[in-house]
Amino acid sequence: MTVVVDGPEDLDRRAVLAVAHGAPVRLTDALLGRLAAGRRTALAALADGPDVYGVTTGMGALSDTRLDAAEQADHSRRLMLARAVGGPPYLSRTETRALLAVRLRMFLAGDAAVSAGLCSWLVTLLDHDALPDVPRTGSGAAGEILPLAHAWGHLAGVGRPLDTGGAEPPRLGPKEGIALLAGVPTATALAALRGTDLDRLVAQTTVVAAAGIVLLGASRDPYLPAVARGDAELAAVLAGLGEYVGPLAEPRHLQAPVSVRVAGPVLAHLRREEARLGDVVDRALAAVADSPAYLSTEDGERFVGTPSFHGLDHAAGFDAARAAVVHAAAVGAARLHRLLDPAVTGLPAQLSADPGPQAGLTPVHKRAVAVVHEVAGWPATHVSPMETSNGQEDVQTFALEAAERLRLALEAAETVLACELLALHQARLLAPERMGAARGDLSLLLDQVSEVLPAGIEDRPWGEDVERLRELLRSGWAQRPSSP
Repeated sequence: MTVVVDGPEDLDRRAVLAVAHGAPVRLTDALLGRLAAGRRTALAALADGPDVYGVTTGMGALSDTRLDAAEQADHSRRLMLARAVGGPPYLSRTETRALLAVRLRMFLAGDAAVSAGLCSWLVTLLDHDALPDVPRTGSGAAGEILPLAHAWGHLAGVGRPLDTGGAEPPRLGPKEGIALLAGVPTATALAALRGTDLDRLVAQTTVVAAAGIVLLGASRDPYLPAVARGDAELAAVLAGLGEYVGPLAEPRHLQAPVSVRVAGPVLAHLRREEARLGDVVDRALAAVADSPAYLSTEDGERFVGTPSFHGLDHAAGFDAARAAVVHAAAVGAARLHRLLDPAVTGLPAQLSADPGPQAGLTPVHKRAVAVVHEVAGWPATHVSPMETSNGQEDVQTFALEAAERLRLALEAAETVLACELLALHQARLLAPERMGAARGDLSLLLDQVSEVLPAGIEDRPWGEDVERLRELLRSGWAQRPSSP
């Protein structure tokens, strides 16, 4: 459905996600009229002759250099040239559409004082799916100037031509160049999308953990509602596990391995980090996102330098989420290891069809361990800041680097889940009677796993199975409809 926008609040987080996944946007005539009026007011203020950073002056260490009239006229275009220093890998289609939607949302607040024509151009790009190549890493600036120079390079006549069905891009006017480069719209867009990825991870990990509890015959004590006292998130995830896990009078062992017992706290923490990223996005969409921003102050309306480029909220959110995801993946790898242990499961060693002559699934566990190791390490915000722009930029948050590390951690967690699912499938084939305690649609969900895998329990190239299961996970397996 078309996202109809009559004010900035109409492009909220839910709408940004809809646009990211292909929904078109329409700006009302009333909104375009208000944008045009605001633009005229800001241009009149510029005509009074104040020095405005990046508009009548150079940028960075050259901010004391005043531009003459001819230089100012071409300044917005030239801002996109030397700063386009990035390269592949680029943002995906969904990520780039989210960036365009966030940039548009920030312009609609009026602080950037850009033209209605520029806002309409962003809608045109979305309508035609004409998406620029935006580097996902390599942003060593205090903000996002480097990747954003790529995003808007086509407005300066550089970069890959975009197919907009013959529509001509607007000529950038005063203030519009620096407005396009301001703030942290890329980090905001990625935070919105990674939040949905966390939602999927929670839903799928819940099913995988529940299946393991059933197949292992683990004690249900750690999942009782009474355990969640004082923790609403834990209560919610335990209720989710309870939808799949029935009671068990006689567990196989008094206590299951720690990796099985802590499923609730691990999932609860993921949910908290998902909510945190959502709050980051909501704050960013409502915040002053431009510098200099045309704001009403106690001294009247004027251009104000702001710290809106400093994406610490985003970087800290990405890093905290990454830590939670890496921990969840490590716990998953440990659960997988326990599934291969006959002392825990009572099943053939390594879930092998013929232990000894056949290896079973120990190589699958090795893959899970490797991908967890690849994403473990220091968070991006702990990297020492370095001076750039001749000292004008003497600290960075590395928000986009933090976002990339989170994305890679989510990919690793997906691989671990696929490896676990393969082991659970094998255990189910070896002991189908254990699924009698399953509740809800747990058996149905595991049937869907079986449908994408070859028949039999004999050794085979397990990596092909893991990739089939990763595709199943990416299709939204076990995920229920949710909202931001």
